[in-house]
Amino acid sequence: MTKRFAAMLAAFLLAAPALALDKVSFATNWRAQAEHGGFYQAVVDGTYAKYGLDVGIVQGGPQSNARLLLAAGRVDFCMGANLIQTFSAVQQKAPIVAVASLFQKDPIIFMSHPGAGLDRFEDLPKATAFIGNDNLVSVFQWLRQAYGFKEEKVKPYTFNSAPFLADKNSIQQGYLTSEPFEIARQGGFTPNVFLLADYGHDSYSTTIETRAETIAAKADLVQRFVDASIIGWYHYLYGDHAAADAAIRKDNPEMSEGQLAYSYAKMKERGIVDSGDSLTLGIGAMTDARVKSFFDKMAKAGVFPADLDIAKGYTTRFVNKKIGVELRPAQAASAP
Repeated sequence: MTKRFAAMLAAFLLAAPALALDKVSFATNWRAQAEHGGFYQAVVDGTYAKYGLDVGIVQGGPQSNARLLLAAGRVDFCMGANLIQTFSAVQQKAPIVAVASLFQKDPIIFMSHPGAGLDRFEDLPKATAFIGNDNLVSVFQWLRQAYGFKEEKVKPYTFNSAPFLADKNSIQQGYLTSEPFEIARQGGFTPNVFLLADYGHDSYSTTIETRAETIAAKADLVQRFVDASIIGWYHYLYGDHAAADAAIRKDNPEMSEGQLAYSYAKMKERGIVDSGDSLTLGIGAMTDARVKSFFDKMAKAGVFPADLDIAKGYTTRFVNKKIGVELRPAQAASAP
């Protein structure tokens, strides 16, 4: 190749328009927070762009339903909360499919007052329990069947912790990454925290969901979005996540730096994102055995019919490929 020809080729390549990125919309299930960090990371550090994607994050909130937006074709992907939603979609014949699980552990917890006779998990069934409606008809039914919790002890949780703070003989639902921080701030004490995943609640959480038709027609797009999201989570957990946190706070100005730092620390400390199967299969991992284990518990508790065809609600086609595992520091390989 002559120098003149090489120079002409380089000039041509520089002048050629860049390939257009595929526009993708992703709806989260709540306002921006550290629990969405890996997705924001993949936007701000260019990971999505490297995978040929121009991703717009559609922030959730109390007036927004990400799964309805997905079902209506208003967004390409959405964030699911847990496998209960996956099974419900099958039951309702909604063409929504979970394609990855960014959280290996559902961060749902119970909290209790320390030193009030509720310091062990086996003490909790005797307490007044502040439970939200969604969890009353699902998670609590498993707790009732497996651990003897009683519905007559339940009082409605309306996302106001004042009743829990006022009653030392009570417990309250929450999320590992959120409510304990607020209880410490408002109540001036550190609550006992019981992560239900430690007691058999083995649901996946923070799933990526899409429509069945998208999988059929655009499998490559789905794979690229899943892979890039996984890389984003590795970068968020183990790299510099300051820009992602800034983007989160831009979308949700009410999110404090203290809450962000607390949530991030708890996700790492308890292996919410990266533990168990993800240590070998990569972040985002899902297995048939794990899905069946959780479904069997929900069916035994009467939450779902035992003959529900749960295979229609998820696929492992896009995960378990060890994407990004080399980005995990060696000292993190023994996460809980």
